[in-house]
Amino acid sequence: MGNEHGLHARPAARLVGLVNGFDAAVTLTDLDTGRGPVDAGSLSMVATLNAQQGHRLRVGASGPEAAAALAAIEQLAKQNFGDEPAASVSVPVPAAGSAGGSGLDVAIGPAVLAGDAVDLDGYVAGDNEPGRLEDALRTAADDLQVLRDGSAEHGGIFEAHLALLTDRKVLDAVRTAISGGESAPIAWKQVYDELASTFEALDDAYQRERAQDVRAVRDRVLRALTGTSTEEAPADGILVVPELDAATAATLDATRIAGIAVRAAGTTGHGVIVARSRGIPLITGIGDVAVPAGTTVAFDARTGSFELAPDEQAVRATIAERVGERRLALEEADRPAVSRDGRTIDVLVNVGVLQDAVDVRGADGSGLVRTEVLFGDRRTAPTVDEQAETFRAIARALGGKPITIRTWDVGGDKPLPFLPQAAEANPFLGERGLRVFRHRPDLLRDQLEAVRRTAAEMPVHVMFPMVTTADEVDWALEELGPRDGLEVGIMVEVPAAALRVATLARDLDFVSIGTNDLTQYTTAADRTNAAVAPLADGLDPAVLQLIDHVARTAGVRVAVCGDLASDPQSAVLLAALGVTELSAVGPQVPLVKARLRQADLGLIDTAAVLAARDAAQVRGLL
Repeated sequence: MGNEHGLHARPAARLVGLVNGFDAAVTLTDLDTGRGPVDAGSLSMVATLNAQQGHRLRVGASGPEAAAALAAIEQLAKQNFGDEPAASVSVPVPAAGSAGGSGLDVAIGPAVLAGDAVDLDGYVAGDNEPGRLEDALRTAADDLQVLRDGSAEHGGIFEAHLALLTDRKVLDAVRTAISGGESAPIAWKQVYDELASTFEALDDAYQRERAQDVRAVRDRVLRALTGTSTEEAPADGILVVPELDAATAATLDATRIAGIAVRAAGTTGHGVIVARSRGIPLITGIGDVAVPAGTTVAFDARTGSFELAPDEQAVRATIAERVGERRLALEEADRPAVSRDGRTIDVLVNVGVLQDAVDVRGADGSGLVRTEVLFGDRRTAPTVDEQAETFRAIARALGGKPITIRTWDVGGDKPLPFLPQAAEANPFLGERGLRVFRHRPDLLRDQLEAVRRTAAEMPVHVMFPMVTTADEVDWALEELGPRDGLEVGIMVEVPAAALRVATLARDLDFVSIGTNDLTQYTTAADRTNAAVAPLADGLDPAVLQLIDHVARTAGVRVAVCGDLASDPQSAVLLAALGVTELSAVGPQVPLVKARLRQADLGLIDTAAVLAARDAAQVRGLL
């Protein structure tokens, strides 16, 4: 299979639709995992087979049209099941004037609550539960067909929802429960809850988020069964939802809705993807904060803040400021970031997929190429040639400017499917980053060979993640071998590395501070845990003191590639502390450059910032 995410919902739906058009029983087996055979006419069976990129699939068929079915499936497979080939590294040309971003990241309006569970209390089986189910299925199918036919860009998502709706295995289970005396709503919910749990148990993060699609179909039919209507978001309202399903995101009036606040974390759900593609301001991961309906709320996705009863005048002033800021920043994106006191700061882009390099405006190169993201959905390790060609494509998309390739950063919250790891009691304090490859140097050596091949043709730097000791640096340099002009650095993500950076950097060309992990380890707070996430603030003075120490004592070029570098206000502070290179997410690059050009770094009172009581006081000083 060449699909980037394997047989996920959309390509699986295409396969299922094809199979069900033949008078044949078709089965699918994943030869690499041994899973199967499963019914290829059932989306739930095909999708939860969890066949990944690079896997070998065996298709079996019987029945009057078996031969024709196999021929059609073979042709669909040659077309990558309708998905773009993941191995393609051709560089698309962005549209003239494309900013690569979706627009504003701040919004204010009355809260509109939606998406809460349908109340099934008191529902008992009636005289015609099978008929009620069929009526609800027809209503849901009609709505989904309208959505599918009206969306050229996202029609495949709703095609997958239709396939889930009509999945014969799932419907058989629902009908069996109804024949056993269960009411249609309860039977439907129980079966779809179980299917969602099956998706959530898969080991692929992208596939796990497809449970959201299952729940979206579940709730659509439950609303039809119970006569529950969905409240329409008023003009200027902020929709607050537990999860964002694709249908909601696609049918909102993007010219009226102020924004969407999603309680669940995660950025690859279909609803989030659709909303961002439509330019709707959005924040995820707001957690379980109580939000009364109609209360004015505001969010700033740049800072990650979500407020009840905010200062409306201040928020609207921020919105006006961001509109003007973005317009001017895009116009001047290609100008260098030279502060008013004459310091030049390189502003680069973080790259996780090729499109990040294609879309960015004004980047001075890439300060972080996340190789574990580039190849993270593969079940087999990429070859040296595949890696080198991808690196070349990124460099070409950035006009031949320098790129910094981070070697495999695996472990913790970033598994590599082709590199299984033993379960650990605390994976964030276990074998992460470079530590893993002391046991699997072959994978690291292949990657370093791909880096060297790329560096022979264009400017490339390499850096090693999760370094703690000088011994680890020595080992990494031994694995690298002759540098031949290749600049080499390490990530500073561990407080121990920050404190002894002068020792670690003795034979290096640069260090790059990963503020996300450095903050997490310094504050002992997991920023994905809502209970303690506020503690994991990159502007905590303790974190800034470590950054200051690195900038003053490293003796080599100091960069920052964590989230702080993407915040224009924080970027100015980092530059004032002595950081000379910032790597930000693509849409923020023009904004960071613009703010640096406006700043006189010599006027920043860094001593007061470092002596501040907490992050809130730091923000006040800035």
